[in-house]
Amino acid sequence: MVNRFVLNTISYHGAGAIKEIPGEISRRGYKKAFVCSDPDLVKFGVTSKVTDLLDEAKIPWSLYSEIKPNPTIQNVQDGVAAFKASGADMIVTIGGGSSMDTAKAIGVIVENPEFADVRSLEGVAPTKKHAVFTIAVPTTAGTAAEVTINYVITDPEKVRKFVCVDTNDIPEVAVVDPEMMASMPAGLTAATGMDALTHAIEGYTTKGAWELSDMFHYKAIQLISQNLRDAYAEAKSGKPASGREGMALGQYIAGMGFSNVGLGIDHSMAHTLSAHYDTPHGVACAMLLPIAMEFNKPVVTKRLAEVAVAMGVDTKGMTDDEAADAAIAAVRKLSEDVSIPKTCKGLVEEDLDQLAKDALADACYPGNPREATPEQVKDMFRKIMA
Repeated sequence: MVNRFVLNTISYHGAGAIKEIPGEISRRGYKKAFVCSDPDLVKFGVTSKVTDLLDEAKIPWSLYSEIKPNPTIQNVQDGVAAFKASGADMIVTIGGGSSMDTAKAIGVIVENPEFADVRSLEGVAPTKKHAVFTIAVPTTAGTAAEVTINYVITDPEKVRKFVCVDTNDIPEVAVVDPEMMASMPAGLTAATGMDALTHAIEGYTTKGAWELSDMFHYKAIQLISQNLRDAYAEAKSGKPASGREGMALGQYIAGMGFSNVGLGIDHSMAHTLSAHYDTPHGVACAMLLPIAMEFNKPVVTKRLAEVAVAMGVDTKGMTDDEAADAAIAAVRKLSEDVSIPKTCKGLVEEDLDQLAKDALADACYPGNPREATPEQVKDMFRKIMA
């Protein structure tokens, strides 16, 4: 069997890493940046931390920030038009998954105009050219979109999200600077951190997991378990703590793994909740994570026992079955400690047939280690019903 692994060409890590951006642009001969960022980051001066550096280096740029938290087909289409009108020749995307996913789709379509119908990118699209040269700067410690070959777009007309998987969409350069994450509020810190943990645990238990991805996912589980509480406390108090840098690295390492081996039913169900109820993605993942782990436990018991060890659980004297249960309990405790809700607002019984259908059709579902029936998926959704 042949396993493929795709990563950024270059990545920078650590406080102050954004200072490397102008040099990366100039050395490669690019003339103007198309800055793709979300409106709140622009409003609160986070985006300007990067654009000020571009100004100092006398690199022209134009801004596109018409992006929703769950980016839509229209956001992408408007972004493609804005890029073409701007005269830019490269992209700098600053933000969480919404900004980076939008930028990926824009970059792919600009270089592959035959895919101008955004829906045609769903699944594994046979694009021929790599996306516009992109530098990705995450401002949340969760999605790892800066290092993945995936992006997710919302189709409001069909009330669904669709996943696009394309080796041509990965940003060539990732700049993971924990100082860019310092302004994250506590709720977003918690949600994105739990999204990262979901990436790591699902990636560790997915069908496609193998030695190279295991190495990344195991370390990511350790880092996130060790640092999320501190990062959340820092966000709540405003006082410096030790968690931001560990979370920045942990979420990136998780992305290195899951991007290459896939996820599972937690993400397929979470995408469905976000599409139907606009539930924040990280919150949806976190609510469903222990439920999905319980469902998958019969076929990945030993793997979940190893997750418990990575999370710092003392499993000495436990059977694999007991250790797997301890891993699930540890996830629930971590969610509780960072104030993740336990129920999904708006979720009602009459929606469950459609939710189950959509979840089982999602591109993340095939990676799940255990097959699920529609009734089993509905039962899992019921566990987060208010």
